[in-house]
Amino acid sequence: MRMTTLGRTDLKVSELCLGSMTWGTQNTQEEAHQQIDYALDQGVNFIDTAEMYPVNPISKETIGKTEEIIGEWIAASGRRDEVIIATKHSGEGQKAVRDGAPISAQTIAQTLEGSLKRLETDVIDLYQFHWPNRGSYMFRKNWTYDPSAQNRQETLDHMHEAMEVLKGFVKQGKIRHFGLSNESAWGTANWLAAAEKTGGPRVATVQNEYSLMCRLYDTDMAELSVNEDVTLLAFSPLAAGLLTGKYQGGAVPKGSRRDLNPGLGGRITDRVFPAAQAYLDVARKHGLNPAQMAIAWCLRRPFHTVPIFGATSMEQLKTALGSSEITLSDEALKDISDAHRAHPMPY
Repeated sequence: MRMTTLGRTDLKVSELCLGSMTWGTQNTQEEAHQQIDYALDQGVNFIDTAEMYPVNPISKETIGKTEEIIGEWIAASGRRDEVIIATKHSGEGQKAVRDGAPISAQTIAQTLEGSLKRLETDVIDLYQFHWPNRGSYMFRKNWTYDPSAQNRQETLDHMHEAMEVLKGFVKQGKIRHFGLSNESAWGTANWLAAAEKTGGPRVATVQNEYSLMCRLYDTDMAELSVNEDVTLLAFSPLAAGLLTGKYQGGAVPKGSRRDLNPGLGGRITDRVFPAAQAYLDVARKHGLNPAQMAIAWCLRRPFHTVPIFGATSMEQLKTALGSSEITLSDEALKDISDAHRAHPMPY
């Protein structure tokens, strides 16, 4: 497993990141611990989680459970120094967490201490804001996105206030580095400016959805990513499983994400299955596993990308890890590009 460095930090992580959002609903604690042990044995040292996990479904009864599962593994294994842990502070509107309170100086302190306790650790390696208070065009909201009601000064004041709080926690040794999630180019640029002005932690990463079928990052965010050394942590690189082919022909495997969430968070449209088939055809033509092709493609982007993958079985885990050994030929990359032009925004 190749290693890489996040942003301008000293964090050396595996080029693939193990996602955890199913641990506590679709996966038991025992299964989660098996996944961590196996992934570490294969060279993965990077685990991403969030205070609101697990999902499918999100509920007040289960929030924090995934962090607790990771914390139990840390306590039992004694291998904390072998892993880089990233977690996320939920934002405004998530009713299951703090009744949907926005991110603020008060919630940062409360949330960080909660995550540290559940994870049974003294420090969070990468502390991320899950989505911005002002809203986001992610989660299919790009189709109706309207920023005209945003209050610029209120947003900037919030950023500066948050930076001062984060700076304090970095000084205390409770946070090593800072990242964003579901952010825009304007938002990321202003977080970078706020860090420079206040001396707070610089944005190291942005965790946005990115896959063969969701390529909103390819333009303004890509330019910012390259010029400002901000690493993309690409979540849903398999498009919630659509790129594996398991949902083609109307199939809904029992216990799968679509079985629990039929619309896959707005990803199911009339266009999505022909688009998935186009990529499946490319994989078949070049003798590739479609899941491995999709993840390997993320690793080949012209901006620094670390794909975050999740698995609900050891078979899925092993398949995803195998993507690090895949080399995509120029011919395969051309066919992928042609498929994208034919199916540019399937959801």
